[in-house]
Formats: sequence, C-alpha cells, structure tokens
Amino acid sequence: MSAKGPVGRRRRLWTYLIAVPLLVVCGLILSGCSRVSTQPDEMVLHYAGGLFEPIKFERCINPSSGATLLGPGDTPYSYPFGQRTFDFSDTKDAESKPLSVVSKDNVEMTVSGVATFTLNTDCKTLQRFHEKIGLKFRAYYEDGESEGWKRMLNLYMRVPLDRAMDAASQEFEWRGLFNDPKVKQAWEARVGVLARQFIEETGGADYFCNPNYTGSGACGDISLTIQKPEPPTALVNALADEQAAKTENIAQAQRNAKVRTELESIRDLVKVLGPQGAVLWQAIQKGQVSVVPVPQGSNLNITPSAR
Repeated sequence: MSAKGPVGRRRRLWTYLIAVPLLVVCGLILSGCSRVSTQPDEMVLHYAGGLFEPIKFERCINPSSGATLLGPGDTPYSYPFGQRTFDFSDTKDAESKPLSVVSKDNVEMTVSGVATFTLNTDCKTLQRFHEKIGLKFRAYYEDGESEGWKRMLNLYMRVPLDRAMDAASQEFEWRGLFNDPKVKQAWEARVGVLARQFIEETGGADYFCNPNYTGSGACGDISLTIQKPEPPTALVNALADEQAAKTENIAQAQRNAKVRTELESIRDLVKVLGPQGAVLWQAIQKGQVSVVPVPQGSNLNITPSAR
C-alpha cells in the first residue's frame, strides 16, 4: 500500500501529534534556561532544582568565567570576590556610625575607622556562609551591592568590632587613649587580637579573611585602620585649658628665676661698689649716664644739665 494512502496519512498524523507537544515542551525548557557569566570581582553559587525536585548546591562559578548554562529553576547567588570594606565613620556612605567605647576611668569616647577584608570564597566555606547567613539576610548581590549585605555586616562585623574596642578600652584611661601615642599603639594591638576572636565567634567560622586572601590557603586576619578615641568636647576643652595653665606656670617660673638672678646680681654690686656705686653702675649699663674719657692731668668742669 502506498504511503499516500490511509496508512500513510495516519502515520503522518501520529508524527504530528507527537512532535508538536515535544516541540512545545522543548521550547518551554529552553525558555526556562539562563546563562551566567561572572565579573573579575564576583563569585557565583549555583543551586539546581525547581518545582518538582529538591533544591541542592551544584557548584561554584569562579570569577571571570564565561557564559554558563543554568537549567530551568536553577538559581545563581552572587557574592563579592576580592577586597571589601566596613566603614564606621561620619562619612555619608559609611556602613555604620562611629563606635562608642568606655575607658577604664568611665569616660565615653567615640571611635571611627575602616575594616578591610575579603569574604572567604573557598567554595565549601562560601556555601556554608550562604546557607547559614547569606540566605537569612539576603546578603548576596542583586544588581549591585544589596541592603542585605549591609545588614549582615552590621551584625557580623560591627557588633564584634564594637565589643572588641570596648573591651580593649576598659584597660586604658581616657587621657592616654586620646593624648599618648604609645598608649594608643598598645590599645590598637589589643583591639586587633580581640576583634579577630570576636568576629570568628559571631560568625562561627573564618568567613572574613585578610584583604590579600585569594580563595585558597590561610584565611588570615582582617585589617583595621582606626582613629584615636575622641572624648567629649567638654573634656577636650578642659584638657586644653589645663595644658595652657601648665604652660603659663612654666613661663612664670622662668620669669621668677630671671628676677631672682637680677636681684642676686644687684646684691653683689652693692657689696663691691656700695649702694650709690651700684645705682651708678646700673645707670651706666642702661645708657642713662654717659661716660666721657678724661685725659690724665687735665682740668674738667662738670655742669649738671638742667631738668
């Protein structure tokens, strides 16, 4: 029987009925796919899964990777790769206001500074960070740095830094912190030790590393650049007044010493020249009396000047 007969028409009909749904399904599948490429300062976590299967971690997509095809329902989560900062100062774009500390002698002071770090992008570590912290705060990047990232830093970076600075400040008096470079240096070293400890305790792992960390090897410690603690304005003014008074006392002591030296000199002159001679000597020294040389054996008449 010819393929043009009834049997052939039935075959073509079945082929059509099968092909069209397949094409529709394939089209839907293809339209649900997406492509991901990463920037040099970006790392992506790829999670596979969708409506009909459990979501599970698939792989890390490294920085500067070309277009990678993701399946239907798959989700990419972008995180920063490379140096980042946590700014706690009075600047407009800072992540936090200056931190508050209390000195050993109970003076409240403010501290500004910057913490420089790198997110730990070892693939397994970054996965744990994402599942434990990132998802909760939506800390991954969505069209640039996210508000969730800032909220996360304010808890996992600011809180332990604040705690470390306050604990370190309890070991020093406010005058030293404000006005003594050696005390400030010792305080900074103590803050560094406590900050590393408290940041790791808060996060539960080494999620924040040295600024030069590249994703492998030792994580290292974050870098802190902190200004000297600033006491209240009233105390600064009082300290300035105290210093001014000390300077004036030193100056007065020097003036008094000069007067005493002059008096001792006058007493010595009186002993040698007598009272009138001492007065005449001082007058000569001050230019109040002119001394004219007189040749030996000459006659000299002195007429006092009229006043």
